[in-house]
Amino acid sequence: MKKIWLHSVRSYIKLGLFFFFRRVYVHGVNSIPKDKPVLFLANHQNALLDALLIGTQSNRLLFFLTRAGVFNNKIISKLLSSFQMLPVYRIRDGWNNLSNNTAIFNTCAELFSKEEAIVIFPEGNHNLKRTVRPLSKGFTRIIFETFEKHPDTELLLIPVGLNYDKAEKFPSSISIFYGEAIAAKNFISNDRNQDVLSLKARVQSEISKLTTHIPSDDYNKVIKKLNDLNVDFLKPKNVNKTINSNFEFYESPKKNSNKILRTIFKTLLIISLMGPYIIWKYVAQPKITDLEFLSTFRFAVAITLVPIWILLLAVVLVSNFGWLVALGFIISILTLTLLTVKL
Repeated sequence: MKKIWLHSVRSYIKLGLFFFFRRVYVHGVNSIPKDKPVLFLANHQNALLDALLIGTQSNRLLFFLTRAGVFNNKIISKLLSSFQMLPVYRIRDGWNNLSNNTAIFNTCAELFSKEEAIVIFPEGNHNLKRTVRPLSKGFTRIIFETFEKHPDTELLLIPVGLNYDKAEKFPSSISIFYGEAIAAKNFISNDRNQDVLSLKARVQSEISKLTTHIPSDDYNKVIKKLNDLNVDFLKPKNVNKTINSNFEFYESPKKNSNKILRTIFKTLLIISLMGPYIIWKYVAQPKITDLEFLSTFRFAVAITLVPIWILLLAVVLVSNFGWLVALGFIISILTLTLLTVKL
């Protein structure tokens, strides 16, 4: 039953992401092993959407290490647990709670011994800036404890680069790059401190190759130049090459000439989904103070209130005009959504 539930949720979210994103490009997914323990290590820009994208655009059923603060509500906690999310405590959650991580890290070690896959965002927090921030050492502790308890585990590390063209906008596009597997055992020696430093350096280097990495010292200056050049952020290797060449090399995406049609279709879609749109625009959106959560909450509205709205209108149409009219309405809404998002 658990796998049926997970596959059902995953399929529904994947369908929602299809209607939510203009394009989803996935690179390197076929190289992810299906029969070995894997720790996915990804950059973290766009709150919960990052986890949803990795969870639906990989070939594994995943466990997720998630900040403990979202587990405060009992109902939400049970729901998140059913999605295989595990709470991780940080200093901001209180020093007394840090000891709870021991049980979670032990759980991770047991999962790896059973050849499961786990996702962690080693930067420790999310930020829309196009840079790979310094990694926390929490993921290294999980690795070392796994080998202490199960020394024969063939744990593999998969670096992941998430690249949004405009993370806070709708619709946006995303490219996901899965890097080559790294054998975690190669970083185990008698010098624990040096192993931690080596692991962090290697993982940060690999993630930085899979996503745009702008040095923090010159961030504002560099990002302005990149935006002025209209570089394609869905191609991080090209963008990083542009930065490293002092902007002598750059490749801009082709301009889309469908702006007017997009505007027309988007207006028609808003009119058709007026109920959810009003709730989003005037109730939900004004309460969002963290820009990184904007797209996450927008997506939450899209996969909850929008289907309910469409079904309610369909019921009204069935009652008054018959099921053929209602079916035509549903098809029209879906077509209009696709034209708005994909064009």
